[in-house]
Amino acid sequence: MMRRTRLLQNLAIALAITFTGQLFGQNDPASSARNQSDTEESRPNILWLVIDDMGCEFSCYGEEVIETPNIDRLAREGIRFTNAFLTSPVCSTARSSLITGMYQTTIGAHNHQSGRGKRKIHLPERVIPIPHLFQEAGYYTANGNHPKRREDLGKTDYNFQWEASMYDAPYYNGRGVDQPFFAQLQLLGGKHRHPESWGNGGAKRLLGWVVDADKVKLPPYYPRDPIILDDWAQYLDTVRYTDKLVGEILQNLETEGLLDDTIIILFADNGISHARGKQFVYDEGIRTPLIIRGPGIERGLVRHDPVEHIDLASTSLALAGLPVPDWMQGDDILAKDYRPKEAVFAARDRCGETVDMTRAVRTNKYKYIRNFFPDRPHLQPTNYKDSKPILIRLRELHAEGKLNELQEKLLFSPQRPVEELYDVQSDPYETVNLADHPDFEGVLKSMRQRLKSWMKHTNDPGPESPEVYAVEMEYQIGRNQRNPQAYAAVKRNVDTYNRWAKERPYIPLAD
Repeated sequence: MMRRTRLLQNLAIALAITFTGQLFGQNDPASSARNQSDTEESRPNILWLVIDDMGCEFSCYGEEVIETPNIDRLAREGIRFTNAFLTSPVCSTARSSLITGMYQTTIGAHNHQSGRGKRKIHLPERVIPIPHLFQEAGYYTANGNHPKRREDLGKTDYNFQWEASMYDAPYYNGRGVDQPFFAQLQLLGGKHRHPESWGNGGAKRLLGWVVDADKVKLPPYYPRDPIILDDWAQYLDTVRYTDKLVGEILQNLETEGLLDDTIIILFADNGISHARGKQFVYDEGIRTPLIIRGPGIERGLVRHDPVEHIDLASTSLALAGLPVPDWMQGDDILAKDYRPKEAVFAARDRCGETVDMTRAVRTNKYKYIRNFFPDRPHLQPTNYKDSKPILIRLRELHAEGKLNELQEKLLFSPQRPVEELYDVQSDPYETVNLADHPDFEGVLKSMRQRLKSWMKHTNDPGPESPEVYAVEMEYQIGRNQRNPQAYAAVKRNVDTYNRWAKERPYIPLAD
């Protein structure tokens, strides 16, 4: 019976993959071979620079408070994408998608840090993480940290069962003579920001000076409170430090004689960890940098068409002259016959103990968000984020009545609208919901239909069942046993969500 169920699930996923390609114009087989004859002899190295918790606060993306000369150099010598979006706003689900070229909702990896306890998640039989595909083609595969903190593998955080053998080593220096590599270097990015280390002299020791908090520009939904301003200043210093590390990587490649043979792809796994960033499908959470630089890459090009980070698997394979599997949902965005997307999609599901389900469609003009648990607040209880100084301070300011009307509405409304619609060109911070505006009824219907089609054809599984949630929470509670405060908070939150399952239920899309 279990085998029959698994076969039916795989069939549904296979159909979802096929329909996705037909619906959104993805993976034209001819395009996957577009550089194969050109690259078979050169076999370039492919290097992913994967940054934690960082948005587009680089000077080449318009940030004015700081300068990022090394990342600016990558942009100047390669292609910079201004509208690159993750399909999920949190690391484990985003990384599960990145490494497979698949929507996390299609492969069942859509709930953050799931499949870690008694319940295991297995990829559909046809889906293979791309390090295996590179290995089969003779590439040396690596995944390490920069700066080198230890000899262990760098961050993976995949939500499915995977084989450690898909990485040959943490670093690429063990490869054979003339053997090309597919490597990842993990950069801590925004995770460096910590008040007890980074904010207590750590940044100044590494960088010589720190950002003046008074010069920080905040989104309008965050108050100009000293703690919030200082936190954002610390974040900008982590951006500066990340740029410094990228400079070291470029220098190392030059010293090793590898820079001219290596295609560098720089991106982040989610946006800044803040009240509307990481874990949320607003642009602060899903829009991240994407820069590609290396042999055969056009220099100084800026592309404004929307792309998804699941495209990087297909694009990387194609850049290496390798075939792109027909099951991949991502595109080779550098193919000569690539057809730019009209829209990209994102999904947020359970994060830790916090139950949620939101889906988003983004074009260059509009963003549509559907909240499937609208009777729950934006800032739902969550131990991970509620323990951060910025969230503690925001909740204090809310309790003291010191937030303005916009901040109260966007951060502390007890409920969320079922539908949100934003004109992201005129309203880039997504503050004015147009879903109920009669002049935008046609746009709303169009975007709603795009979402329904995408969810149907990608086999969206919807929210976790109570039974699966219970099993997953055994892991979430257990992993905090050594921290009494966190342990108590997670247990309390789980009790809240179990109660809310009946009081504030899931509201499905109407047919």
